[in-house]
Amino acid sequence: MITFNNVSKQFPDDTVAVDSIDFKIEQGEFFVLIGPSGCGKTTTLKMINRLIPISDGTIFINNQRISDYQLEELRWNIGYVLQQIALFPHMTIEENIAIVPELKHWDKQKIKERVTQLLHMVGLDPATYRHRKPVELSGGQQQRVGVIRALAADPDIILMDEPFSALDPISREKLQDDILHLQQTIQKTIVFVTHDMQEAIKLADRICLMNQGEIVQIGTPDEMIHTPVNDFVRDFVGLTGKPAIAFNLQAFMEPTEKEDVDVGKAQLSHSASLEETLQALSEQDQVFVEKSGKVIGYVNRQMMIVHLSKQAAGVETAYE
Repeated sequence: MITFNNVSKQFPDDTVAVDSIDFKIEQGEFFVLIGPSGCGKTTTLKMINRLIPISDGTIFINNQRISDYQLEELRWNIGYVLQQIALFPHMTIEENIAIVPELKHWDKQKIKERVTQLLHMVGLDPATYRHRKPVELSGGQQQRVGVIRALAADPDIILMDEPFSALDPISREKLQDDILHLQQTIQKTIVFVTHDMQEAIKLADRICLMNQGEIVQIGTPDEMIHTPVNDFVRDFVGLTGKPAIAFNLQAFMEPTEKEDVDVGKAQLSHSASLEETLQALSEQDQVFVEKSGKVIGYVNRQMMIVHLSKQAAGVETAYE
């Protein structure tokens, strides 16, 4: 889907922001770029839609060089969500969402139906919110509108540049849950920049950890937690000092292929947090886990106790 081939970015002051990176993002993948400030993650993201030009190397989308696309064509097929929500204050919510479809000359009725569909998708009643101005919405509601505005013209790729970092913790966690649920529905290719490892672990299919313009490790959340390639990765996963116990439900649940398990009986998403899993297991001994509308496994209290004991022991051993 998206391929980086020996890509570098050097700015006029000779700063090398990105240094000869190679990786591929698969279609439908939730791919997270993470690293400390100045590591090159945002520059990497912005090179995909040519907001920042490449100094060397090539980026391909669907096996075509991004330089071969007309700029308008390229950007219309890539949604973009910023940390600064950037809704137009003088326009209604409907008008904000409709910007790209209107530029693409969609039929007015089709646009209206699309706005209705998207507002429902993120839990905002169209009758209530369609004609409101951004100032009438909370920060979390505005960011939801920012996300669906990027989806309005049904692009194949969504770029998200630290979209939740300016929100309060409660709104941020809710938006993380929303984007996971949304991804199960829309199955877009999402490239997501964050500096928060816990956010990356919760959201990503794969994580790309960068430092000083280079890729240090690419892997699944489970691989980043349990098989870090060096001390930098180990320390970053743990943030500072002794790390909190990183949690990945799929790493220890028992898989199941039972066709007769009703997905409606699943109490946990595969991306459930430690708190959510403990809450579910406080109410019953065993719960099913679902992903993309299918039951993929189960977890019980004994499995949870064993997992947490191993994790805690591993943390103590690594940092003694």
